[in-house]
Amino acid sequence: MNHDLPPSPWVVRWSHLAAPGASVLDVACGPGRHMRWFAERGLAVTGVDHAPDALASASRFGRTMLADIEDGPWPLAGQSFGVVVVTNYLWRARLPDIVAAVAPGGVLLYETFAAGNESVGKPSRPDFLLRPGELLHACAGLRVVAYEDGFLPAPDRFVQRIAAVRELPGAASAPPRYPL
Repeated sequence: MNHDLPPSPWVVRWSHLAAPGASVLDVACGPGRHMRWFAERGLAVTGVDHAPDALASASRFGRTMLADIEDGPWPLAGQSFGVVVVTNYLWRARLPDIVAAVAPGGVLLYETFAAGNESVGKPSRPDFLLRPGELLHACAGLRVVAYEDGFLPAPDRFVQRIAAVRELPGAASAPPRYPL
């Protein structure tokens, strides 16, 4: 397991949407590359993963939780976070829980493999590939700031990715400005 991977360029690009002092949840955090990114910016981070060895590395950056979110209960029921990050992970049954974990004023940064990836490598099973527009549909209750669904080279892969915010109820009369 590579413990020194840089954060996803998508996460880096849109992390400015995080409010100062926001709490961060990294779902399927692995060794914690995104936990590290946000911790270095002074944010409190929580990572959840099923792999003890990954969490041993990730624990350097914040709180970690060992949990099987595919076969067990959602360990963060009733909790919300200012930033929820998911990369290279898809378990459709957890999409509603992940979206629900975004606090009012919070942001979801999600990037994973999409249909078409089976033509260039792994993952190739449809269970692990987003269908066209699926991530948009899953985020229907959030305001989409950015969305992409396409092909990236080096390494070749098909991805969907979204940056979406849960707007505050009763927002001010001026429209919110989400810098691009």
